[in-house]
Amino acid sequence: MRRLWLIIGLLFCCYAYILPRWSDWNQNSRLNLVLALVDDGTPRIDRYVANTGDYALYRGHTYSDKPPGLSFLGIPIYAAIRPLLDAPPVQAQFERLGSRFADTFRADGSGLQTDKVRFALVQYLLTLVVVALPAALCGGLFFWVLQRMGIDSVPASIGALGYGLATSAAPYAGNFYAHQLVAVLLFTAFVLAWLPSEQLPLTSVPQQPPPDHVTRSGQPALQRDMIRGVIVGLLLGWAVISEYPAAPAAAIIGFYALYRRGRRWLPAMMLGGILPIGLLIGYDLAAFGTPWSIGYAYSALWQEQHHTGFMSLTMPQWEAIWGLTFSEFRGLFFRAPWLLLALPAYWIGWRWRDRRAEWLVLLLVPLAFLLFYGSSIMWWGGFAAGPRYIVPLIPFLALPASLLIGYGWHLIGLRVSALGLIGISFVLVWMEATAGQLFPSDAVRATWREYVIPAWQQGDIARNAGMVFNLSGPISLLPLLGMVITAVIVLWRPLEQATPTPVPSIPTTQPPVSPPAQR
Repeated sequence: MRRLWLIIGLLFCCYAYILPRWSDWNQNSRLNLVLALVDDGTPRIDRYVANTGDYALYRGHTYSDKPPGLSFLGIPIYAAIRPLLDAPPVQAQFERLGSRFADTFRADGSGLQTDKVRFALVQYLLTLVVVALPAALCGGLFFWVLQRMGIDSVPASIGALGYGLATSAAPYAGNFYAHQLVAVLLFTAFVLAWLPSEQLPLTSVPQQPPPDHVTRSGQPALQRDMIRGVIVGLLLGWAVISEYPAAPAAAIIGFYALYRRGRRWLPAMMLGGILPIGLLIGYDLAAFGTPWSIGYAYSALWQEQHHTGFMSLTMPQWEAIWGLTFSEFRGLFFRAPWLLLALPAYWIGWRWRDRRAEWLVLLLVPLAFLLFYGSSIMWWGGFAAGPRYIVPLIPFLALPASLLIGYGWHLIGLRVSALGLIGISFVLVWMEATAGQLFPSDAVRATWREYVIPAWQQGDIARNAGMVFNLSGPISLLPLLGMVITAVIVLWRPLEQATPTPVPSIPTTQPPVSPPAQR
C-alpha cells in the first residue's frame, strides 16, 4: 500500500512541477467557459475571448468551441476558491508571484499584469485538481492492476511510472486539456467493468452475474454491482462530453462491460450516463439553441477545416497514421519507443483464451483513436507536445507493454532493454514537455531539430516550480530530476515484507488457464 501511494505522490508532484502553458488557446478557451459560467452566469465568453482563437461565433456572441466536460468539472473548484482569490491580501501577492517568472516573458509582450497572474493561478489550481490529481490516481490504479495480474512490485512500479512519466500522458497531465482526463475516465471504466470483485485478481474468470431470483443475502452484492455499473456509465458519458472523438472508444468499453457483466448492467450504465449527457444538452441549448449542437460547427477561425468531410473527417490517410505513430513531428513511438513492446504483448495475450475479450478491448481502443484522428485533415493538433489527440489511447498500449515486461522480468535481456527504452522515453518526453513557453507549433515539422534542442541550448525552459526559488533555465529542473531518481531508487527496493505474488513466465506454447475451481 505504501508503494501505491508513493507512486501516486510522485506522479502528482511531477505533474504539478511544470506550470500549465500560458497563452495557450486551447486551455484558455476551456478556462474561459469556467470563468463565464461562474462569474457571469452565462456560457458566453465575450469578456475573455481576446485570449484565445479557439472560440465559436453564434448570433453575435462568442462561446468556447470545445466540449464542455472538463470545464464543468472546473466550475465547483473555481467557485470555491474565487472568494480567496478576490481577497485584498491575495491580490497584493499576484504581482510579487508573477515577478518570479519575469525572465520567461517575451520582450515584446504586454508584461506583468495582475489579471493575467490571477488567470494563470486559476488555470494552475484547476489543472491540479481536475487533471493532475486524477492522472496521478490513475497511475496508482495502473500499478494496482498490474499487481492483480501477478506482476511483482518492482516491474509493476516500473510499468506504472513508465506510463505516467515516459509517455505523452505526462505533459497533458499538467495542463488544462481534456485528453489525459479522458484517458483516466476510459481506463477506469474498463477496469471497473473488468474487475469481478475486490478480492479476485483480474487473471481469473469473472463470476457469472447472480440470477434474477437472488436470495436476500445476495442483494448487497448485487446492489454494489449495479452501483459499479452506474459509475461506469458516468465515466464513459463524461469522457464523451469532454472529447467527442472518445465516443467510439467509450462504445467499445460499454459493449465489453455488457458482455462481461451481463445485460443487467444496461439500465445501470444508462442511468450513469444521464448526468453528463443531460449537462451537455443543457449547455448546447443555452449556447446554441439546439440540444445536439457541436461548438466546432460555429468555429470562428477554422470554418474551412471543420466543414471538410464530416467535421474535418475524411478517410484514413497514410501521412496522418505515420505522423501520429513514428514521425518526429507528432509520433507517439518516436517519443515513447517502449510502447512498441505492446505489439508482441498483443500476440502473446491473445493466446489466453479466457482473457480474449480484455485483450480485444486493449487493441480496439487504440485502433479507434488512431483511425479516427488518422482520418482528420487536422490530425497534428496545432501547438502540441507529441500527439495530443491520441493521448487517451496510451494506457491501453502501456498495459500490454507493462505486462510483457512483468512476465519477462526474469529475462535479463528483456529487462535491460525495457529499462533502457523507458529511460530514453522519459528523457525525450520531458525534454519536449519543458522546451519553451509554448508547446511546439504545427508550423515546425522538424520538432526536435528546430524547436526542442534550440530551446534547451538557449536555456528557454518552461515555467516551473524551481523558478519560484530563483532557479533558471535547465537548472530549475534539477529538483524534479532528483525527486524522480530518489523515488525510483526507493521503489526498486521492496517496501513490504509480505511474500510477493509469483510472476508467471512468458508462455512458449499454450498460456495457462484458470483452474476449474475459479470458473
